[in-house]
Amino acid sequence: MGKKGRYNFLGLLLGTILLLLLWHAGSLALGKAFLPPPAAALAAFVRLLVNGDLAWHFSVSAARVLVSMVLALATAVPLGVLLGRNPAAARVCGPLVAMLYPLPKVVFLPVFIVLLGLGDAPKILLITLVIFFQIVVVVWDAVASIPAASILSLRSLHAGPRQMLWHLILPYCLPHILTGLRITTGTAIAVLFFAETFASFDGLGYFILDGMETREYTVMYAGIIGMASLGLLFYALTGLLERIFCSWRL
Repeated sequence: MGKKGRYNFLGLLLGTILLLLLWHAGSLALGKAFLPPPAAALAAFVRLLVNGDLAWHFSVSAARVLVSMVLALATAVPLGVLLGRNPAAARVCGPLVAMLYPLPKVVFLPVFIVLLGLGDAPKILLITLVIFFQIVVVVWDAVASIPAASILSLRSLHAGPRQMLWHLILPYCLPHILTGLRITTGTAIAVLFFAETFASFDGLGYFILDGMETREYTVMYAGIIGMASLGLLFYALTGLLERIFCSWRL
């Protein structure tokens, strides 16, 4: 492990310890059941993970985020490349992307539920939209910023559109794509929580809300720990992909 990896791990460890200390101090100062000590919440987290209750909801939420990421990448990358390489497409689609990008996508959840029902589809579609627009903008900007000299060099070698895509555009955009995906992970998890607390019967968001409504606060905080772990997992996964496929940038 390199120095950067060691520093990241050390920073995560120190941050976790500091958070637990602040949590414990807050629990002692408040003295209310609503804020149990971290040891009780962690014990509930381990117990619920081992007996499968929390593990099931964790796997449901993780699957939703993973499917959303795959769908967003599969649709956003081609569109971003098209907008960056085709001025006519940018003139037609660019204003629409610019208008929809800043809109809070969560407002569409009731519409998606009416159209698609209460299953996974509306939640996955909502998270996909959040990631989609982030990646479209990132890829569009990256493609538009490819040095003209690089394009001319490939053209001088008689490279066709396919060779241009695989040997220049995608390698140039990949670091930007993975960075954008890592940045949008936190937003995707936040949207997941909202979606799973709205007319839902599974997932970590539902698990947390159910613990709050039944006043099983250690269970609620176990779900919160699970949601935080899910965010860290996907953040670490995108960072790992970046180290594997873009090691030349590190």
